[in-house]
Amino acid sequence: MNAEMIKALNDLEQEKGIKKEYMLDRIAQALAAAYKARYKASTQSTAMDNLFVEIDGETGAISMHAVKTVCEYVDSPATEISIEEAQQYSPGAQEGDQIRLEVDVNDFGRIATQTAKQVIIQGIREAERGMIAEEFASKEHEILTATVSRIDPRYGSATLEINGRREKTEATLSAQEQIKGEVLKEGDRIKVYVVEVRSGGKGPQIVVSRTHPGLVKRLFELEVPEIHDGTVVISNIAREAGSRTKIAVYSSDENVDPIGACVGPKGGRVSAIVDELKGEKIDIIKYSDDPVQFIAEALSPSDVISVQLLEDGKSCVVVVPDDQLSLAIGKEGQNARLAAKLTGYKIDIKPASQAQA
Repeated sequence: MNAEMIKALNDLEQEKGIKKEYMLDRIAQALAAAYKARYKASTQSTAMDNLFVEIDGETGAISMHAVKTVCEYVDSPATEISIEEAQQYSPGAQEGDQIRLEVDVNDFGRIATQTAKQVIIQGIREAERGMIAEEFASKEHEILTATVSRIDPRYGSATLEINGRREKTEATLSAQEQIKGEVLKEGDRIKVYVVEVRSGGKGPQIVVSRTHPGLVKRLFELEVPEIHDGTVVISNIAREAGSRTKIAVYSSDENVDPIGACVGPKGGRVSAIVDELKGEKIDIIKYSDDPVQFIAEALSPSDVISVQLLEDGKSCVVVVPDDQLSLAIGKEGQNARLAAKLTGYKIDIKPASQAQA
């Protein structure tokens, strides 16, 4: 049986990656739990300090010993032994002495054995959860491809299956983290942004999003080699998921056009990202250290006549041609709102006629 146990642990390590040493430690804990279950009527949680379990990692041979105190009156059989019984093992034993006794695992009853089994199963589950948490913690702020397995008709959330190194892991994409207007169906393959990996009682919780600006950033890194190798740098992103995104870029190489690199030949690179985001419009803006120029660029596609920075250092007044006012502000103020978020300035837009007056 011991040889079979070691073989099973070796197989477990090979198939699931759970270390044999970890499981041997859990089996030792399970045997201690079984010992405690045997004496449940009088054993306290601190009473297990007197129990020693050793398991040979090669043969599976189990050795259990309990150190008990010799007493005239026994209150806790798990930690105490009567003088008469002690003298059967050590003829000179006296009250207050401590003697080491071998524990026969075969003496454990059915309840104790069940306790041991539960501890082992729990150990396997905890090890698996720990490995999943460790694997996905390294993928925080990255993009993963997931498959939609279920849709909650009541709340609109989607349960996703994500392939890990060893097995599939579930994540929940809440309705709030889905792109507005996007209709997900079971079997759809989508890209999600890993916001955070949280530890929980039922295992790690992978928080994913389709609305996070980080999704757009990672998509550009996947599609644009110049961003991946650092030639083109993304300075900032302002996004209203499902509708429009503004992304500011610059190049560390003066011979490379950052906007052209992001757009790609015949617009192929940015088109692939727009398709993944279900038609979301993307404005690619050239970043500048000069806030006046950067603000003017951020209001694209509108033309800008002038930008005046105010004394508070956080606001500005922008003058645009009269026929460009609605374009600068955008539908429901979206263009101006995204430009403000992108640049960090509060932007007051005025038509040229009003500015002259």
